[in-house]
Amino acid sequence: MQQQDVIIIGAGAAGLFCALHAAARGRSVLVLDHANKIGKKILLSGGGRCNFTNREASPQHYLSANPHFCISALRRYTQTDFEAWIKKHRIAYHEKTLGQLFCDDSAKAIVSLLEAECTKAGAAIQLHTLIQKVDALPDGKGFKLQTSQGLFACQSLVIATGGLSFPTMGASPFGYRIAEQFGLRVLPVRAGLVPLTLHKQDLERFAALAGVALPVKVTCRGQTFQEALLLTHRGLSGPAILQISSYWQAGDTLDLNLLPDLDTFTWLQQAKKSRPKMELKTLLAEQLPSRLAQVLCEHYLPNRSLHHYNEKDVAEIAKTLSAFPLKPNGTEGYRTAEVTLGGVDTAEISSKTFESKKVPGLYFIGEVLDVTGHLGGFNFQWAWSSGFCCGQFI
Repeated sequence: MQQQDVIIIGAGAAGLFCALHAAARGRSVLVLDHANKIGKKILLSGGGRCNFTNREASPQHYLSANPHFCISALRRYTQTDFEAWIKKHRIAYHEKTLGQLFCDDSAKAIVSLLEAECTKAGAAIQLHTLIQKVDALPDGKGFKLQTSQGLFACQSLVIATGGLSFPTMGASPFGYRIAEQFGLRVLPVRAGLVPLTLHKQDLERFAALAGVALPVKVTCRGQTFQEALLLTHRGLSGPAILQISSYWQAGDTLDLNLLPDLDTFTWLQQAKKSRPKMELKTLLAEQLPSRLAQVLCEHYLPNRSLHHYNEKDVAEIAKTLSAFPLKPNGTEGYRTAEVTLGGVDTAEISSKTFESKKVPGLYFIGEVLDVTGHLGGFNFQWAWSSGFCCGQFI
């Protein structure tokens, strides 16, 4: 049986970052993962360029049953700290929009750096290793792991196995099962940052618009995001929809401001005065994709020459365009979700060390916890922050 000070299950962003910092403190560290390569989600992210953090990261960008839990870690290891680390190792990067930082070339640069720093610090990484059973050793002396590659023992065990998103990449509920095995509460999980699907009637009406994108302001449950919306053959996607999907729940209606940068009522009134013979769909096509303008006027708005609308009509049209109601019938699920909402209840975990309050030596970091960031590098920052802070104590 191989003995280590620390075993980390999960060779993703949080697990690798935790490993290199724990090893740098002189701990013997082994990272185990069932996959055939490390950092698979890193390699996939940001279109292969990895949106590795966000310059605007703050606790308000995270969802959790306990919104205060993430504050400590985000303060102790900030986005500025990670950006400085990237800069120190001469990885070229740029800011895209809204504080989002991406590699100039490839996400492979991040994965290679994590691997090199683990090696430099002395942390070992072992892949193709399926964890079959985890048991606590007597008298709180650590843990024993039965795996496809033999037996291992450790004083400290870190669960960094992520959530259920991207099952084709090997995502599994392993981390939640370990938590429950040791008596920790796991909050209900669901897909987050995920495209939404539409009911049959709306889907049929918008079917010909698949691939059409436009800037919108979307509101649901008191949350509002202004970014791009993309119509798909299944329903709605794009940054605005992915963001709001983390708040949307079954039965909710989205309010879409289709002209977020316009005072729609004033614009319609002025057009009515200056171009009274113009049809509504022709006017809308000046601000919206023409095919969308046509669908709106075929199914949702009365299409007439502008001079035929009275002030009440104009107000109703403006209201519809500023708060266009759409009720999704679901999400595309974990297959296309970027994150998993819910997870290990943070009430069971120390916000300073990430150690279980019930089981000494058992730690949880990253996405497996009930902490989920907005789209735009926030979830990677949570991985770095939680991994770093845990690495200081294990």
